[in-house]
Amino acid sequence: MATVELTTENFEQTVTKDGIVLVDFWAEWCGPCKRFAPIFEQSSDDKPEITHAKVDTEDQQALGAQFGITAIPTLMAFRDGIMVYNQAGALAGPDLQNLVKAVEDLDMDKVRADVAAQQSEEQHSH
Repeated sequence: MATVELTTENFEQTVTKDGIVLVDFWAEWCGPCKRFAPIFEQSSDDKPEITHAKVDTEDQQALGAQFGITAIPTLMAFRDGIMVYNQAGALAGPDLQNLVKAVEDLDMDKVRADVAAQQSEEQHSH
């Protein structure tokens, strides 16, 4: 499966759907981004059930700003609409496979409970 190009128009609806969505923030001038691109493409072929999406930070500067992207490539993983991974740096193929497995293995009931607890704490501290 090919990667999906994300823009401000389709970002929200893409990452909030059920299942796993990997998002690669990249730019044309970024050497590590170019080296990571074929690894990301290979993952999209190996795991067609996972949405692989890319954000061109030059073209979509608002998205980069919204997520506070300061270094690229930055990889984010969403599962069932919840961001479960956010880290800068290109991953080697095996590392990306390990990340995908870790996201697949998450106990989403626990993740949702942790998110709810965190939001509850934030509301009480204001």
